[in-house]
Amino acid sequence: MKNDILAKRYAKALFVVGKEENTLDDYSRTLKDFAELYTTIPEMRDGLTNRMYPVDVRAKVMAAIVTSAAVPKIMGNFLNLLAQKNRASVLPEIAASFQAMVDRERGICQGVVITAKALQPVLLDKTKQTLEKITGKQVVLKTEIDPSIIGGMVAKVGDLVLDGSIKTQLEGLKESIKGSE
Repeated sequence: MKNDILAKRYAKALFVVGKEENTLDDYSRTLKDFAELYTTIPEMRDGLTNRMYPVDVRAKVMAAIVTSAAVPKIMGNFLNLLAQKNRASVLPEIAASFQAMVDRERGICQGVVITAKALQPVLLDKTKQTLEKITGKQVVLKTEIDPSIIGGMVAKVGDLVLDGSIKTQLEGLKESIKGSE
C-alpha cells in the first residue's frame, strides 16, 4: 500500500513534466525498460537497494546505468533521485502508475483476455471491438492461456470483468443444484 502511494506520487510528478515537455512516450518506454531490468537482473536490484551499500554507492550505480543507457537528462535526473532517496525498489510500481496515467490521458484501457487455447486473430479482433464498444475507450489487449477455464473466455478491462468461461458456468450450476436440495 505504501509503495503504491509513493509510486503514484513519483509517477504523477514525472507525468506533469513529461506532458509539459511532450515526452510521455519516451518516459514511458524508459521507465518500462528500467523496471524490466530491475525485476529481471538480480545484480541491478541488489546494487540499487541493498542497505549494505551506502546511499552514495547506490546512487553511483544508478548514475552509471543511466549514463550507459543514454537516457534524456530529465529522466536521468529522475532515476538518480530515486536512487538517492532509496526509492529504486518502487521502480516497477512507478512504471505501472505512469503508464496508467498516460493511458488515461489518451483514452486507452489495458485489458486481458484469458482463454483455454490461443485465440484466432479474427476472434481476438472481434473481442477487442466489443470491449471498445462497451467501455467507450480504445482497448489494448493482452492474451493469456489458462487451460483450467476449460473453454469460453474471461475478459478484464479495468474494473470490468466479463466471465464466460465454462468453469464458472459449471460452478454456478453446481451451486444451483446444491441450493435446490
